[in-house]
This record gives sequence, structure tokens and C-alpha cells, in this order.
Amino acid sequence: MSSLNLDDFTDLIERPDGGVRRDAEEHRARLVVPPGSLGRLDDLGEWLAAAQSSVPVRPVERPRVVLFAGDHGIAGREVSARPAGTAVELVRDVLEGGRPVSVLARRLDVPVRVVDMALDCDPASLPEDVVRHRVRRGSGSIDVEDALTLGEAEAAFRAGMAVADEEADSGTDLVVLGDVSVGGTTAAGTLVAALCGTDASVVTGRGGLPIDDLAWMRKCAAIRDALRRARPVLGDQLRLLATVGGADLTAMTGFLLQSAVRKVPVLLDGVVTAACALVAQRVAFRAPDWWLASHPSGEPGQAKALDRMALEPVLPQGVAVGEGAGALLALPLVQAAAALAAELPVRRELVKDA
Repeated sequence: MSSLNLDDFTDLIERPDGGVRRDAEEHRARLVVPPGSLGRLDDLGEWLAAAQSSVPVRPVERPRVVLFAGDHGIAGREVSARPAGTAVELVRDVLEGGRPVSVLARRLDVPVRVVDMALDCDPASLPEDVVRHRVRRGSGSIDVEDALTLGEAEAAFRAGMAVADEEADSGTDLVVLGDVSVGGTTAAGTLVAALCGTDASVVTGRGGLPIDDLAWMRKCAAIRDALRRARPVLGDQLRLLATVGGADLTAMTGFLLQSAVRKVPVLLDGVVTAACALVAQRVAFRAPDWWLASHPSGEPGQAKALDRMALEPVLPQGVAVGEGAGALLALPLVQAAAALAAELPVRRELVKDA
């Protein structure tokens, strides 16, 4: 029996300040550029003002990329183009600056934090600040066994909460959230299908490194079998994550909820973050108001999850590589929206009347 009471989040999470958002809309109506002429940037600026409880909106000055990493046992079913247990190679490439998210983060001057939750490697092979939250090595193959024990799921969830608190306490004012995993999209597809009440084929995509038709059929079968195990525990979100999620997805769900508690806005990346957000929405229905969907990755499970949460992607880039790269591309747009809302002058006739 878990000692973690997820129902507490319903009371702890408040929506961004609606009064401040109305003030931001009124301020926007007074600016030299007519309302609506900046398109989605107007909405982004008003959303950020409400999240900050500030009019005019403050600039986003301390963003951070946070990537949760893990290997998934289901990858042993050859559902991924990458061999099972090789997520650590991606993590090392991120840390050494050789992945798309690393290049973009360097260009945008945004620090990247990687949190190992369940990589299938010796923890001594990675820096201490990466591995200190690890729950286990790899995860169970979700088509035939639980990804985690309930105790491990609670530990992973609390680790995600702790990372959110660390970021909030350090002054991070917006998080770009992503994952580094092998097999993670299969677990994510299972969660989305379970929570949306749909079939495996509806949510099965081809992953960041595209798989061929045979691998897609294996992936679809794996999600179908995992779904049978997920449906009996749909009413218990922590048990659901233990059954068919994994330590990285469980930590990400805890991170999203605690970030909403701490009023830190989050940019979601691909299908894995969307699946975790969908679980978090089941826990606390106000939480999605603190998140932005960055872009459509082309994964059908992501589209299904975002539609269920009524989150519209900011950019139509279709970046499928994962690791937060697509979400990081949306960051300059959010920063531009904040700058325009804060720095555009009021119309001259209104200044004269004041």
C-alpha cells in the first residue's frame, strides 16, 4: 500500500490567475499593434502573464531543459529501432553535446539537466548528479510483467517531485521537458490508449528513429498485450504507472504535478511527455493549465493525448527526435511573446488621455 496520496494534488494545484490574464488582455488591447495581429503570440503572452501573476509579463530569463532517462524492458521485443538497453549512449551524447537538444541548448544558452531514473548501465559510468535519483536498472517488459513495483513507483514519483522542487528553488522560470529512453514510446502509447479507451493500433507510432512495418506490428502487439494489464488498474494512477509506465515516466508525472504546485510553467515535448501529462491530468484536472504543447511529433499517441487535454501545439515542426529538441524550438517563441507583451508601447492617443 502506497503512502503517497495523489488526491492531495487536486487541492494543491490552482489555475493560473484568471484576473491577471484579464488584466493582460486589457493591457494588450492598449498596445500600438492591434489585438490579433501577432497571432498566437498574444495568447502566449497572456498565458505567461497569468502563470507569473504579473502584468506586464516578465521575461523568461532562466529556462532549463530537464530530461528524464530510462531503459524499458519492452524494447527487448524489438519494438524500437535502437537495441534494448542502449539509452545510456544517448545520454552520454547529450552530456557531451552531440545530440540535437545539446546543439540547440548551446545556441540558446539554456542549461540541460539529465535525470537517470532507470538506465540499464552501471551508475558509476555516469556523473553523480545524473544518477542520484535512480530507482532501478531498467524496467520490466510491460506486456508480461509490471514495469516497477509499487514501492519503486512511489520512489520514482517522489524523485520527480523533488526535481521539480529543486528547479523551482533554484529560480528556473520555465522548464523544457523531455525524455531520453529506448522503448519509452511503447509505454507512452499504452498509457494513452488506456486513458483514452482506444485500441493499440490507434496510438502506435514509429518512434523517433523510425521502425519498419514488422517492428510496427510487434510494437502494436506489445501495446495490445500491455493494455490488457493496464485496464484493471485504471482507477489508480500510481499503480497504472507501476504496471505499464516505468521509472522515467513515473518521475515525469510527479515532476509535472509538482511543477504545477510550484507554479512553474512547462513546455511539453513529444509523446512520452504527453502521456505523462495525461496521467497527471487524471490526478489533478487543473494541472494542464500550466503546460504548453510545443509541437506535433507525428506520433498518433501524442495527438490523441493533446486532443484529450485540449492543448494546441505552438509550432508545426514535426520534430520526431525526442529528447526535448522540439520543445526547445518553441522556447524562443514564448520568449518573444513575453518581450512583445512587456515592451511594446501603449498607443499614443491613450497616453495623451491618461
